[in-house]
Order: sequence, then C-alpha cells, then structure tokens
Amino acid sequence: MTRLPAIPVIRWRAVGIVAAAVVLVAAPWWGPSLLSHLSFFRVRNVEVSGYRYLQPDDVLKRLKLDTTASVWTDLGELEHRVESHPQIKSATVDRDLPGTLVVRVTENAPIAYVATSQGLRAVDKDGRFLPIDPSRIAIDLPVLARADTALLHLLANVRSVSPALFGEISDIRRTGGTDIALTLPAAQVRALASISAQRLADIIPVEADLARRKARVTELDLRFRDQVIARTQ
Repeated sequence: MTRLPAIPVIRWRAVGIVAAAVVLVAAPWWGPSLLSHLSFFRVRNVEVSGYRYLQPDDVLKRLKLDTTASVWTDLGELEHRVESHPQIKSATVDRDLPGTLVVRVTENAPIAYVATSQGLRAVDKDGRFLPIDPSRIAIDLPVLARADTALLHLLANVRSVSPALFGEISDIRRTGGTDIALTLPAAQVRALASISAQRLADIIPVEADLARRKARVTELDLRFRDQVIARTQ
C-alpha cells in the first residue's frame, strides 16, 4: 500500500483560513472588517514595483503602516496616501494573502532642470518640481531658466518622437518675440516657439549630412517653412 506523505496540520489550518477569507470577502461589508482582527492577516511584507527615481522607503513612509496593520485595510486609502508623494503620478495597491501588500507606482517623469536659488531642480512637463536630488541621481536633462510649460511640453513631445534628439539638447530658452533657441553639441538651433517636435526632428538628417561633409556648422535655423538653413563657418 502506498501512503501519501503527511501534510502538517498548520498548513491545513492556513489553507482553511485563506479559504474562509475568500468567502468572507464576498460577504457584506462586515467580512473584511472581521478578517482585519485576525493576526494571521497582519501585514508582514510590502512589495514595491515601478519605481525609478524614488526609493521604496519613500513609499513605505507614505503608507503609514504599523505592526498592527492588516492587509484588509482600505486599499483606496493606501493608494491615496502613496499618491500624495509629489514624485508619484498614480499607484495601485493589491493584497497577496495572507500578509503581503503589493504596491505598483507610476512616477512623474522629469523632463528638464530649472535653475533656482537652491540650484538645479528637476521638473515634469507641467512645471511641477520633483523631489529628485541631482547629486544622488544622475539624469541628463535640458536646462531651462524657468519652468516654462510651453517649452516643457515641447521637450516632452521631442522625447516621445525622437529620444536621441532629446538626449542632445543641453538647454532651451526664449530669445525674444516668438523665437526660441536650443543648444546641441554640433550647433545652436533657432526656431519658432510654436514648433512641433516632428518639425524639430527635421534637423536630424541635416546634421548627419553636414557631419559626412565635415562642415563646421554654427547654427541651424528652422524658422522658415519646410526649410532647415545651415549657417557654417
């Protein structure tokens, strides 16, 4: 006769508790409330994913959980606490029974540095200052004199259309009237402030052609329709 291996009683007990929890969760509002009083469902682990610039500890601090917290805590409230962090755009919190909370975050992406009296500060496309320390996290971003949302939106569109071109822009600024200027490694670029990211990307093949011809370019001008005027030395 073949005997099945003995299964520890504690494992059956855990399975039974989880099964009961599934039933109670489907019950009226009092189900999760009842489960929250069981030590079996105390939060013993928090998993954080999706972060890039912030630290997981920043998320844990926003959750404000203590040793008595249960996984049956209101998840909507936990998400609201996490989303109060200025670096976080959105957050979802799920349960992994019996004692784990899984937090997935989406961050506000930095798009540029803005010069302030406290030094360079990272901002997103809408001009919100982000709690990113440039001395701790090295990010290559264009520099602006101020949080100009029109220029920030242009940069965000450039990064979407042509990440390589975005990576070349060291600064962008208004030069008076309707004109703007951008600094690239190979040349200065002049354009109208209303320029689109697609139009700005027209300089890419022009740059490549000038590089092949070893032409020394001082400025690329896109202010004239359907033209890229290269001024050389």
